[in-house]
Amino acid sequence: MTSMTNSKITLRGIALALLLPLAASPAALPRMAAAQGLFDPVVKVNGAAVTRYELDQRAKLLKLLRAPADPAKLAREQLIEDRLKAEAAAANGITVDETMIQAGMEQFASQGSLNVEQMVALLARGGVAEETFREFVRAGLVWREVTQARFGPRVSVSEEDLERARSAVSDGAGVRVLLSEIIIPYTAENEAQVLNKANQISELTSIGAFSAQAQQFSATRTRDAGGRLPWQPITQLPPVLRPLVLGLAPGEVTAPLPLDGAVALFQMRDIQETDTPDPVYTAIEYAAYYIPGGRSAAAINRAAQIDAQTDTCDDLYGIAKGQPATVLERGTKAPGEIPNDIAISLSRLDPGEVSYDITRSNGQTLVLLMMCGRSQTLAADAPGPAVEGEAAAPDETAQLSAQIASRRLESFANGYLEQLRSEARIVEY
Repeated sequence: MTSMTNSKITLRGIALALLLPLAASPAALPRMAAAQGLFDPVVKVNGAAVTRYELDQRAKLLKLLRAPADPAKLAREQLIEDRLKAEAAAANGITVDETMIQAGMEQFASQGSLNVEQMVALLARGGVAEETFREFVRAGLVWREVTQARFGPRVSVSEEDLERARSAVSDGAGVRVLLSEIIIPYTAENEAQVLNKANQISELTSIGAFSAQAQQFSATRTRDAGGRLPWQPITQLPPVLRPLVLGLAPGEVTAPLPLDGAVALFQMRDIQETDTPDPVYTAIEYAAYYIPGGRSAAAINRAAQIDAQTDTCDDLYGIAKGQPATVLERGTKAPGEIPNDIAISLSRLDPGEVSYDITRSNGQTLVLLMMCGRSQTLAADAPGPAVEGEAAAPDETAQLSAQIASRRLESFANGYLEQLRSEARIVEY
């Protein structure tokens, strides 16, 4: 183990893009001789065919993107919906041009820290044609345009909706949240089942039901408490979680958040404004001690022993004495530079506390994390507006407004899609 970060290039980081609404016009056929039956229809939707080739290609793409369901089943469902969405786009006179598609491909690839050429090359190694990727992106763009045109004017965000977000960034006030968590690890063998279960959990609105799922499936040390976390200032959460959490009403659950070999979900139990400004953390110092054996009983017992024997990060040097230097790492990073799974685990820790609920090396190495300390300033003391020539800081109120609007727009779009499906003639072969 040579670094706290996972430098392996994967497509897992862009799997969340699958949560966006998709639509497709029929994929252009590759310029090749058709094998027998390859382009036979497997489904017809209002007369528009989905071919065996398209089904195979979409399933391969979803598998590479680690879709949260069985790839073959999800591919069929998506392609049926694609035809319905494409028909709606045509009825509304909506198209997208090549410039928009290219920009969409670049944006999609960038979510995995890739450019389009790297993305296409990775997909090609998995048997996915570039044209399949292109049509996949076209799908999302077309449906986005359809839903914006049809429902955009009906979506608004009130001042009341934004009140909590404003208080999170205003002087003299802060926000703290009461969350529950579920983090479910998976292997290559059970990944599809775990992601499917995570999708089911994300639909829960009952705090008791979520806690029951945490006790059954979560791998964190909070599982015995039903995943319940104590009150936390919003600024203590990892950057990836803040906008997701601020967009939740009590009882609502985040969409599944992909991590390294696991998936995380968070439920809002309560949210409160405070009279004091939240701390703004500029740097977090932590240590990681690597234990062979993954989540085995022996590895977890070893982690518990180390927890009992140590009080500070300096104590870990004695634990690691005589072992290879790579067994212990310690460093200081800005919150946005810390891998999401590590950042989530650290967010529940005070200095000197440990957690050991994440792994590395494909689940073969257990990671014991210890919080060394956080460097902070108060929100009221944070830098003011940018001066001319400086980049402006992100507007959290605008980010939350956009997220609330997006959730409402998605709700309208999903209802419209259900209507289209109920009225469609779908014939499967």
